[in-house]
This record gives sequence, structure tokens and C-alpha cells, in this order.
Amino acid sequence: MKTLKDVKVGDTVTVAKLHGEGPVKRRIMDMGITKGVVIYVRKVAPLGDPMELTVRNYELSVRKADAEMIEVV
Repeated sequence: MKTLKDVKVGDTVTVAKLHGEGPVKRRIMDMGITKGVVIYVRKVAPLGDPMELTVRNYELSVRKADAEMIEVV
């Protein structure tokens, strides 16, 4: 299983499945990250947290802990 946390800078991936429970999963979905959405990894902060993504033509920062819950292909 590959998660968003494992994706390298400059790669484009598609969301396969969201893991997590209740409010955390809801928050990820509210940010526009749902099954089938294409995500481009723009940059990762020097210490590795957070990751800067392009999702649905807008920029978004996601913590590694949240990125781990997003399964990608």
C-alpha cells in the first residue's frame, strides 16, 4: 500500500482510498481530497512536515500524519 507520505516531490498521483475515522477523515474530504482526485506534490518542508500539494487547481498544505491516511496509486 502506497500512501501520499511516500510520494516524491514532482510526482502526480491519484487517490485510491481514504483511511482514518470520523472527524479526521471528514477534514481530509473537506479539503477536496476524495477518491479519484489527482494530487501533485509541489514541495516538502525542509524537516519533512508539512507537504505542499496541488489539489483541484488550488494549493494545500498537509501534515505527514494526515498524508499517511491517503492511499494513492
